[in-house]
Amino acid sequence: MDVSGGDGYKRFVEYSYLMAVVKVIELVGVSDKGWDEAVREALREAAKTVRNIRKVEVVGFSGEVEGGVIKEYYARVRLYFEVERP
Repeated sequence: MDVSGGDGYKRFVEYSYLMAVVKVIELVGVSDKGWDEAVREALREAAKTVRNIRKVEVVGFSGEVEGGVIKEYYARVRLYFEVERP
């Protein structure tokens, strides 16, 4: 099976969900506490409306700087979830 998205995604699809359809969405979590909390916030918010989340992949980090200090932390993440069948 040839899939794009890096080795982690390939292993995820090949070993975990050969018979499932996996959807991937990309989100940005925001926190004033740190990047870890920004990742958790993205997952926490998505989990309110998305079921069957199986994996989170951190794509990148950035921040809003004010006066030489990071005021907001941003974490860009991909969430992988199994699509439900009727």
